Amino acid sequence: MELPWLGEHCSERSCKQLDFLPLKCDACGEVFCKDHIRYDDHKCGSAYKKNVQVPMCPLCNTPIPVQKGEIPDIVVGAHIDKDCKYNPAQQKQKIFTNKCLKPGCKRKEMMKVICEQCGGNFCIKHRHPLDHDCKGSSQPISKA
Repeated sequence: MELPWLGEHCSERSCKQLDFLPLKCDACGEVFCKDHIRYDDHKCGSAYKKNVQVPMCPLCNTPIPVQKGEIPDIVVGAHIDKDCKYNPAQQKQKIFTNKCLKPGCKRKEMMKVICEQCGGNFCIKHRHPLDHDCKGSSQPISKA
């Protein structure tokens, strides 16, 4: 061996490979080769320090801050009981709310279709003054 001081051996018991570009685990501080640097690959006992996940509220989809030592399930439950801004009525709002004013028509449109002459709200089928027997203007309506 010409340069025995270069490189380090992998800390994984089953590997012990001499690696010239060793990687240091940021959780436990041990040195590993490229095959064992992931927390799961070397069964890191300190991975919980780095594996920080922020729980999300299942109702309003907002992140819930959890302090060290707190159980995430309890914190999310407290959020749901007190601070959750989930509104079930908002989920069930109807889109088609603009009912046609033509007698006998039950159609509803997503957007208002206002007649320029009488100012009434109608469906696409009855939007033209001749289609809904418009009485808004005294001007003669052409059939063009």
